[in-house]
Amino acid sequence: MMNSNPIRVMIVDDHAVVRSGLSAFLMICDGVELVAEAGNGAEAVEMCSRIKPDVILMDLLMPVMDGAAATRQIRSRFPETQVIILTSFKEQNLVEEAMEAGAIGYLLKDVSAEELGNAIRSARQGKPTLSPEATQALISAAKHSHSNDIDLTEREKEILKLMVEGLSNPEIAERLIVSRSTVKFHVSSILSKMGVEGRTEAVAMALQKKIV
Repeated sequence: MMNSNPIRVMIVDDHAVVRSGLSAFLMICDGVELVAEAGNGAEAVEMCSRIKPDVILMDLLMPVMDGAAATRQIRSRFPETQVIILTSFKEQNLVEEAMEAGAIGYLLKDVSAEELGNAIRSARQGKPTLSPEATQALISAAKHSHSNDIDLTEREKEILKLMVEGLSNPEIAERLIVSRSTVKFHVSSILSKMGVEGRTEAVAMALQKKIV
């Protein structure tokens, strides 16, 4: 169900022409409101403290402070704000760094308007969106770092399956009729056993290795 309040979005990019294009799209995107623009990561962090947007579209390579560093600070200080990386680069190390910093999405700048709108709405609900290239980069990293033998319990597999479906911890707790703290404990155990930093990497690995 769509929240009746518009999703408050901030654009962070050092290229004025990119900001202008994104602004034009956001103006006509259903259920979305453009609340701020910043030209680098440091500006974004400072503005975030005043504006507290719901979702940030964050470029990666910028002067003063790059997107990954800004994402890490924003997610640490303003956990209610979700960050979607929107970049021209798909290198594995950049994808990994961005996801480890706490980004919920990673999209390339050739993404369609519809896909970007859907990603913003998903981010607001706490659900990740990755470009195929970013997914492949995370799978590649997982292949090089971890063995195929991941020993999850049946309950952990059940919870991982719901994570793949995009459910949040509270939604999983409701579905399985258990406490949120129980779900949080199992999710932490799943991430630890899979050797990943966050839910998005866990989901990518689960799909690639057909764990669930």
